[in-house]
Amino acid sequence: MLRYLQLLFTCILTVTCVQVTFAAKPEGDWPTFRGPARTAVSPDQDLLTSWPATGPKLLWETDGLGRGYSSLAIADGRIYTMGDTIPGERNDDEFLFCFDQQTGEQLWKLRTGPAWTDGKESWQSSRSTPTVDKDRVYVLTAHGKLICATVEGKKVWNKDLKKEFNGKKADSWGYSESVLIDGDTLVVTPGGTKNTMVALNKMNGRVIWTTVRDGDRGAGHASTLITNIGGTKVYVTTTGSGAMGVRAEDGKLLWSYEIDKTTAVIPTPIVRDDLVFFTAGYNRGGALLRQVPGKEGEVTVEEIYPITPHLANKHGGVILVGDSLYGDSDDKGIPFCADLMTGEIRWKARGSGRNSASMAAADGHIYIRYTDGTMTLAKASPEKFEEVGSFEVPGSGSRPSWSHPVITGGKLYLREGNKLLSYDLRD
Repeated sequence: MLRYLQLLFTCILTVTCVQVTFAAKPEGDWPTFRGPARTAVSPDQDLLTSWPATGPKLLWETDGLGRGYSSLAIADGRIYTMGDTIPGERNDDEFLFCFDQQTGEQLWKLRTGPAWTDGKESWQSSRSTPTVDKDRVYVLTAHGKLICATVEGKKVWNKDLKKEFNGKKADSWGYSESVLIDGDTLVVTPGGTKNTMVALNKMNGRVIWTTVRDGDRGAGHASTLITNIGGTKVYVTTTGSGAMGVRAEDGKLLWSYEIDKTTAVIPTPIVRDDLVFFTAGYNRGGALLRQVPGKEGEVTVEEIYPITPHLANKHGGVILVGDSLYGDSDDKGIPFCADLMTGEIRWKARGSGRNSASMAAADGHIYIRYTDGTMTLAKASPEKFEEVGSFEVPGSGSRPSWSHPVITGGKLYLREGNKLLSYDLRD
């Protein structure tokens, strides 16, 4: 009998410990702009297939973020973002914030420097999304200040892309790239003809290599992606001059696909295997390239289709689900679906929202966030546009809703100016 009770107690204790372990486990991570692979496509399953008129259940909301269009980085149960002109602060400086993922409680904030105040008021404020790597978080301010901090909010090192690398923007709207962490290497794009792209030691900021692109107009707003072509690791990004591929080993510029000058080149490219799709707005268009391996680690590109105006996207980004591209038609608030390999438009349609739209995807659906504060759920189908839910995000309306949505751990996370909101997407 004693032996039986001992076994029973052990089983109960084991089950209890397992339950506690599961409860304490952090939800899914989204550690940088557009998620782990920078696709804006979440692996989450069993999500709601439609929404009530009020939208999915609001779990919590918090404020105190100030102004900002930065999206969210989520890792190990914490949410990171940036904002300036914080209520209660003595000046308009910018801060890096950290929040608890479960409750929305602010854990700490770190001053990163002066706010971005150039241009119209609606163009001002934070725009870069932090990148989290293990016990460190990296941010790039609109002024070009690259900062490495601990996940507890202590500054470790910093660099100035303009002063130290002669960095140059191709437009007047400041830096908004989210840096890439690849192993021990940090990759960032100062832009221009001196140091178009640089690789740094992520622990101390020391330079590993620099890349020069002749005639480069300056940095755009894209974040760098990793591809592997014939055994050669290639970093792919866009600047104001168009797309380019850089050899990760030594920073050699492998290929460059240049476009005519336009107002700004903003969306992050899409890569799949050897394919590179990139787009720019302001009536420019999208193009599809194929990276081709050569001898001794060389890689070139061939054009599958050239810059195509009906694939233009200003700043909401394009996503790839299956073999279909989904994005906003430039900044018109008219979502489109196109075939990746041909660029052929499958459909264009109006949804519930208006003006430019950013997108993410999960579980067979696309999540469309319009500038006017409308959040929409639609089926990810190349056959037709079918909206299955829509609601107005609390706090929207005073400034454009440009922060990209995040879907992870069965939750939808939204940054709406001074507010941070978490919604339950589970069915």
